[in-house]
Amino acid sequence: MSNIIFNECCRVTAVFQDVLSGAGLCLSTAPILAMGGSLGCHRSIPKDPTDFSCDKRKFSAACNFSHILVNQERLNINIATEEELMTLPGVNRTVARNIVQYRDCIGGFKKVEDLALVSGVGATKLEVIKLEICVSSRTSSSQHSPSSLRKDLDSQFYTGMNINTATPAQLMSIRGITETIAKNVVSYRAEHGPFKSIEDLVKVKHINSSLLDKIRFQVFVERSRAPSTNTNAGLPGTTKCHPSPSSFSLGSDDLDLPPGGPTQIVSVRPKVDRPLGLRDGKSVVRVATWSLQGCSCDKANNPGVREVVCMTLLENDIKLLAVQDLLEHEAIDKFCAELNQGTLASLQKWKWPRGLWKSVVSEKPTGHSSKGVSYSGFLWDSSSGIDLKDALVLESPAVNGNGSHVHHPLYVAHFLIGSFELTVVNVHMQAPASPEQSGGKNQNSDEAKCQRLPPSIQGTLKGEKDLLVLGNFGCSPQSSELDTLRKEKFCALIPSTQFTNITTCSPQGTRCVDNIWVSRSLQKIYSGHCMVVREGLTNPWIPDNWSWGGVASDHCPVFAEFYADLPPKELSRPGMAVVDRGDILPKHER
Repeated sequence: MSNIIFNECCRVTAVFQDVLSGAGLCLSTAPILAMGGSLGCHRSIPKDPTDFSCDKRKFSAACNFSHILVNQERLNINIATEEELMTLPGVNRTVARNIVQYRDCIGGFKKVEDLALVSGVGATKLEVIKLEICVSSRTSSSQHSPSSLRKDLDSQFYTGMNINTATPAQLMSIRGITETIAKNVVSYRAEHGPFKSIEDLVKVKHINSSLLDKIRFQVFVERSRAPSTNTNAGLPGTTKCHPSPSSFSLGSDDLDLPPGGPTQIVSVRPKVDRPLGLRDGKSVVRVATWSLQGCSCDKANNPGVREVVCMTLLENDIKLLAVQDLLEHEAIDKFCAELNQGTLASLQKWKWPRGLWKSVVSEKPTGHSSKGVSYSGFLWDSSSGIDLKDALVLESPAVNGNGSHVHHPLYVAHFLIGSFELTVVNVHMQAPASPEQSGGKNQNSDEAKCQRLPPSIQGTLKGEKDLLVLGNFGCSPQSSELDTLRKEKFCALIPSTQFTNITTCSPQGTRCVDNIWVSRSLQKIYSGHCMVVREGLTNPWIPDNWSWGGVASDHCPVFAEFYADLPPKELSRPGMAVVDRGDILPKHER
């Protein structure tokens, strides 16, 4: 009987706290604390390190629950209910609901700092409450309160992803689930209705008992719930006009995130006309370069990053893309698969053909980043008459005292575009360290040499006719480090006054480090159209420090347009079926 009375008092206290906090008032919790103490149910808050000298304890709210006693005295945010979260300072009903919805979306917090990414929390509020919270498995606690016992009995394995609501893109983030299997799961669910248990997954094509055992603890089964009606004066998964790509930054108090995950938010894309691939009545092809800033498989799996990369290619009619700074070979495959299959809403709504995309990645590293070695690659639309002949890493014979190559290798590929052969040199040169990054010290000779083009490029420049040298050069086109290109009569299409980097704080950029250098023969077929793309490079689901709406990369894509004798395009529906990439790519393509 005492437990029932206590739980009711907790519920009323939480409601009052919600109302009073909205009015800027503070609820006195002494009576409830006294009752909680008599029942042995209140949670004592851990000591603030600054209070050790005076031996005082701080209490955040009226009452808390025994089942969240993880790490002795801290609130486990992976299993706390809305009412329990509201016992934290500054957390009202709206913020608590946002925490629960975000937690369900990502399958649980991995660290306390992840809470700062929830709408309504942010870095400032996290600093206030981080001493009172902890993170552990949702099923790790053996103690339960009356308010959550029924829920825990109904959903013992509610960790990971709900297979009854997950989209194909979300299912692909589960280790062991391929794109084909993800589509099979959704198709089975649409035909037979929601899954009743995890074991029902073995009825799906290509899922056997062995695979089920591997993914069992990454998924759960729960019936679909009605969407939240709380709008929080924000954007509950709706479109809204924004003046610039970087202005769509979702601050911690701006948005009530809808249930269903990232793919349920519709981002704002630039309005474009149908790409015709023509200039002055002649066929043209657009070739681009884009440094994807430490792109791993995890980054490429982010729906926001995938949407930005894929939609930027389609909207700007880019047919051949040179990519730098890939941390994993498979990262580029994520974009290739998305372009071909179109699992995201924005690609499904694309009115025109998406093409048939292929990719290739360097077998050896071609650069370094803060996260280790990186690779370069190419992504191209084979339905536009572009075919890859070969690709190889061009290494410099010079090595330093450690046996490492002094210069970053180049990634050279030969493409057939219509009736002519194009040689593309993919460059990734690390930008010189700033005084702050280098600690005010001068760079040694080896580091300085790493910023220059390798001598081996001279043979390539002289031996090839139609040649593009593009990528991240790490310096201005006026730099003396690029004198080799100027001596061979190459022309930089992007002037040093046009910046190619981008951040949400500086959307117009501050440096010109990405460029396209054109040989004399290609200058004759250059259409004169070259562009640094700045629109559509942000997405609501890309992190931006402690907020959302960040950029996919701090480099802008740069493209140039060339006349080409291309065959007539074979028009097809946007949802065209494509051949499995594993059946059509030679060994050097991925």
